[in-house]
Amino acid sequence: MSDLACPRCKTTKYRNPDLKLMVNVCGHSLCENCVDLLFVRGSGSCLECSVPLRRNNFRLQMFEDSYVEKETDIRKKILKDFNKKEEDFSSLREFNDYLEDVETIVFNLTNGIDLEETKRKVELYKKEHQDSIRKNRAKMSKEEEELEDMIATEREIVENNRNIIQAEINREKKQKLKQKEALIDDLMFSDLPANHIVATHQQEVSSQKIKSSELKTTKFSTGISMGKRDAFLPIKPVVEGKVFTYSPLTIHTAGPDFPPAHDIQNLGYLSHIRAASDQERAGGYEASLACERALQEAFCGLYLTS
Repeated sequence: MSDLACPRCKTTKYRNPDLKLMVNVCGHSLCENCVDLLFVRGSGSCLECSVPLRRNNFRLQMFEDSYVEKETDIRKKILKDFNKKEEDFSSLREFNDYLEDVETIVFNLTNGIDLEETKRKVELYKKEHQDSIRKNRAKMSKEEEELEDMIATEREIVENNRNIIQAEINREKKQKLKQKEALIDDLMFSDLPANHIVATHQQEVSSQKIKSSELKTTKFSTGISMGKRDAFLPIKPVVEGKVFTYSPLTIHTAGPDFPPAHDIQNLGYLSHIRAASDQERAGGYEASLACERALQEAFCGLYLTS
């Protein structure tokens, strides 16, 4: 995120941690100050692509890559109209073709491919499917309702926890202030030695901390007590029938056996195989895997007879 910068004023996130990048329909970003300066009259042109823009259409950039931001915005707008579900189609193939058309439209609009034709296609679809679009917008699926309920419940729990934590912080601040004022009063008006007064106050503060820690909750949100190893009941395995035992997989290729791994390494099979890069080796890929695959495909079916 520190590499993010405004293309006009060159301000970076590193120099200004409060930098806010804004994007419009074209997908090119500007910082908030440049937007206010360039679009003071409410409208203007993009500095990079010269597309006419309006000030009220700028929004806060959520992703680092402005291309992703642009694609996300276009996808949201398209899916408001192309909102059919799988149950609206007679077969899975028709539904998959529909999804492929949607992805093609999003890709074309994002990358500026056949813009006019794609826009006409979208407008034609909206005219021909007005009723279904309106019904699907009004109809919310059961899964979406459950998801919204879960999100609302989660937000309420987070808000309650935040209020509890803030109340605890305020209480501790007031308690520390009272202790400080009491210590100052004792040092000013008491006839006892200062070191004795300080030691007594430190002892009282430590005892109050112990009491407050004992009064704090000792259970998780699930109701299970903290520090209990036997909180969960042991699950007894249920075995029905014969216990599974592993046996190596036997591959019938109807052809000769391909060389083992050590022969592939030592007998020159890798001479014409591209070596794996450092990134590929980091992901677990080796050139010998490609060689083994090629040999399997070459030998497979050589002994097959009709």
